[in-house]
Amino acid sequence: MSTLHFKGKTLVENLHLGVPYHELVPVRGKGLSKKASLDDNLIVSGDNLLGLKALLPTYHGKVKCIYIDPPYNIGTENWRYNDRVNSPMMQEWLGKVVDREDLTRHDKWCCMILPRLKLLRELLRDDGAILVSIDDNEVHRLRCIMDEVFGEDNFLGSFVWEGTVKNDAHFISVGHDYVLCYAKRIESLRANRTRWRVFKEGVDEVQRMVEEFLENRQNDFEAASQDLRDWFSSIGKSHKAFAHRHYKCIDSKGVYFPGDISWPGGGGPTYEVLHPDTGRPVKVPAGGWRFTNQETMQQAILEGRIHFGSDETRVPNLKRYLADTDHQVLTSVFYCDRRAAHKDLVRILPDDDFEYPKDEGVIRRLLEAVTSDDDIILDSFAGTGTTAHAVLALNKQDGGNRRFILIECENYVDSGTAERVRRVIKGVPSARDESLKAGLGGTFSYFELGNPLQRESLLCDRDLPSYERLASYIFFTATGQEFEPDKVDENRWFIGNTPQVDVFLIYSSDVEKLQDLALVKSIAQELTGSKRRKLVFAPAKYVDSEFLGRHSISFQQLPFEIYETVDGLNQ
Repeated sequence: MSTLHFKGKTLVENLHLGVPYHELVPVRGKGLSKKASLDDNLIVSGDNLLGLKALLPTYHGKVKCIYIDPPYNIGTENWRYNDRVNSPMMQEWLGKVVDREDLTRHDKWCCMILPRLKLLRELLRDDGAILVSIDDNEVHRLRCIMDEVFGEDNFLGSFVWEGTVKNDAHFISVGHDYVLCYAKRIESLRANRTRWRVFKEGVDEVQRMVEEFLENRQNDFEAASQDLRDWFSSIGKSHKAFAHRHYKCIDSKGVYFPGDISWPGGGGPTYEVLHPDTGRPVKVPAGGWRFTNQETMQQAILEGRIHFGSDETRVPNLKRYLADTDHQVLTSVFYCDRRAAHKDLVRILPDDDFEYPKDEGVIRRLLEAVTSDDDIILDSFAGTGTTAHAVLALNKQDGGNRRFILIECENYVDSGTAERVRRVIKGVPSARDESLKAGLGGTFSYFELGNPLQRESLLCDRDLPSYERLASYIFFTATGQEFEPDKVDENRWFIGNTPQVDVFLIYSSDVEKLQDLALVKSIAQELTGSKRRKLVFAPAKYVDSEFLGRHSISFQQLPFEIYETVDGLNQ
């Protein structure tokens, strides 16, 4: 596999490993949940490299889909390189706006995106996928970097989104973006027999009208069918439902069109079929019947799947229900006028002027194909909060319970990103969409990045994380299992267990308490006879190795040794 070389690459290849974990501090007044929780929808304010690392203990391997829209690096976005790498060259880069005159702007962009992609991969499920929007400025470099991080065999394809026509272009009107799509492990998708499908556009509108006509006609199917045909005649070709106008009949099972009932290619059987009203044999199709024998045909008639004409002189049809063909595969090229996204955002946030927001409908369609049910979606370049809007709208559309995680570092994270989410949850009176007017519903918790979790801060009485918060980081990172707060017993330092190990966290601002040998001995005595090992995290060790071995205690010093897993303990 070919690799991309750029200035600073050797300095950032392993940068994500050295990034310290940070506290996630809830800001309850900015969220829409009664109690802030990491199990809620999340909006995290802060640098996304630090934010991704802070999420890792809780969400490692749990995210089904990642969608990000990083800076396109066109030279007018005013982004800055801010990763603090221990190098004079990188220090020289810090805080400076990356513009078109910057001869290292492509190097800086590559240095910015590489460690973030590595952390994003760690957060993905094995059957997860990542979607990255980009344009011609960096698409070739991004493809090389993603091949390196995710593996070129995991490349699923790229979407081309045509959004505008630029008549003032000198040579070519470049109005498209790309969305690169990679699996974490394509073998997992194949093993699960994954098929990405989306609801056909306009189907929901047809179904809504069918329900309305049936209600108005008190379930008179003939009258409702005529209403449906009249409605199709009234809509224009630009209407999303126009493509489904051949579905013009309604029965108790739904809306359908009368399809061909003849044997494919001709030469089918020609047995006798009686008309249900006249009792006479109906006209046989020129190619013969689709069904191989009379018994199969009779079963289809009993199930109501055959559409008969007014009398026996007409060839019957096979009912093709819209509900059976209401999904389709994603196409790699599509058109969506991106100017509409700006107008929609102005209706939600009239006081803000974000120039190039992503289209909620497009993101929703991508997420519809990739996710379902209770899946988690992450966007670490949250911008105007389009991904959160798309997740909430998709849940409203199909009754799902997906969750979003947003990270945004800019100062508009509260007034823009989070405010948009608040409004679409509660309702936007000026919106065109009726469900958005009423409010999409949902909650979210708002967090800010707190202090780094470093050993020096654990042994002083200032800037300490709470016991439960530190316990959640420790337990998940050590075991890979979900942390259960109700199991915590701080009086005996117990924070949870798995079938293999009991986990303890000895942690306090009182150093004398930490040096109390009786506490460690009490742990050993309490669990004498337990088949599980004891994993004890503490800032320092005050007992000898012989004592620990005799009592099956594995000591791990905070915070750097929390990476050892249960598998390591069992070796």
